[in-house]
Amino acid sequence: MRMKMTSAEANKMLRQLNAERGALLAKEEKSCTFLAVMGEDPDTVRPAYDYDGVQDALREMDWKIRVLKHGIFMFNMNTTVPEFDMTIDELLIYLPQLTARVSKFEQMAARLPKEREQSAFRGPSNFVDYRYANYDIDKAEADYKEASDMLALAQTALDKLNSTLEFEVEL
Repeated sequence: MRMKMTSAEANKMLRQLNAERGALLAKEEKSCTFLAVMGEDPDTVRPAYDYDGVQDALREMDWKIRVLKHGIFMFNMNTTVPEFDMTIDELLIYLPQLTARVSKFEQMAARLPKEREQSAFRGPSNFVDYRYANYDIDKAEADYKEASDMLALAQTALDKLNSTLEFEVEL
């Protein structure tokens, strides 16, 4: 059956399938073997377990997971994010890079031009060490704001595409 869905819907379906698959595997683990006390009739304590049925269900789930992941992959590879002139796949690589830049600039912007250095390993001393910022703190603050704004724009653009554009999968 051919289905149209957004990336957000496909990812929700994928999470659901993975959860169902995990539950089926856990149930199989509990019922594929069993213990019986010596002298006890094994058929009276045998749990319900359909080997072929479980394997068929797992194959079906694995196939659906592959189809969904491939559909998401193709969507990400072939869909351009207009605001960034890059594919979703490229943007998914760019987002962690932007996040790291935001974090770095946030730390740099929070520094003082001159800070007293505390060392727990040196013990009492008459010497005072100072750590100096070797860059323009105002520039770091401006870069932090710019990177934060870019990150928010990228996340919003990605969310918009993932929740509005549809692609087709054969499930």
